[in-house]
Amino acid sequence: MTESRTGTLFVVSTPIGNMGDFSFRAVEVLKAVALVLAEDTRHSRTLLDRYEIPTPMSSYHEHNEASATPKLVERLAAGDDLALISDAGTPLLSDPGHRLVKAALDAGMRVVPVPGASAMLAALVASGLSTERFTFYGFLPRKGGDRADAIEAIASSPVTAVLYEGPGRVAATLRDLSTRAPGRAAVVARELTKQFEDVRRGTVESLAAYYEETAPRGEVVILVGGAAAAPVDEAALIVEARRLRAAGTSVRDATAVLMEKGAARNLAYRLAKEAGEGRNS
Repeated sequence: MTESRTGTLFVVSTPIGNMGDFSFRAVEVLKAVALVLAEDTRHSRTLLDRYEIPTPMSSYHEHNEASATPKLVERLAAGDDLALISDAGTPLLSDPGHRLVKAALDAGMRVVPVPGASAMLAALVASGLSTERFTFYGFLPRKGGDRADAIEAIASSPVTAVLYEGPGRVAATLRDLSTRAPGRAAVVARELTKQFEDVRRGTVESLAAYYEETAPRGEVVILVGGAAAAPVDEAALIVEARRLRAAGTSVRDATAVLMEKGAARNLAYRLAKEAGEGRNS
């Protein structure tokens, strides 16, 4: 008896502007699946026609995902392969799709990413800001306490912040950020990969002033550099290390305490060790 095959859900990235940024693998997958799920089928049909992909399409967006998801999981269970795309870029990043991916995984289906363009990553690597660690905030809440909390989180974060914003709200968002993170390095990346691509660097204040006078157009990514670490009072750390070691605290535990107080690992270990040596001499 032949075991029945279940389908695979492919999460496929699409170009964010330049049509040449579509991978060979993405084209092959979209040609092979039974159905392509798209936010706006009219918009995505242009892309599929460009690459001669005849696969049927169906709308999948925030207004129908709750009702559509169970039926799509049934199709996967019956053996159909499906592909999820967004209007541009990588699905699920400030786009619908998480509900379907979670439901497919809960039902035991395979979910396979087909990587490609991402406005977030394109902006990050062109920004000149640190890429070692970063936080993606998507679109900020428009008003109220949730927005204030998000602004505060960005202002206090030690890592690069990346967020999306509508062109009509760029100046206001930068101005809000300037009240909590004055002087912070910032970048506005606009129309990435398109004809009028623009990456403008400055501070949150200078960019806010610029976009108050020059309204941006197109898709926008805002990046804000991380907050500088507060200076460490090494003299106070030495006193604390001596107190800990005099109380019998091990080098390892004393190092952990000093790190919680802001010391880098190497400095904390050295001070804890030296404090113990002074106690034994």
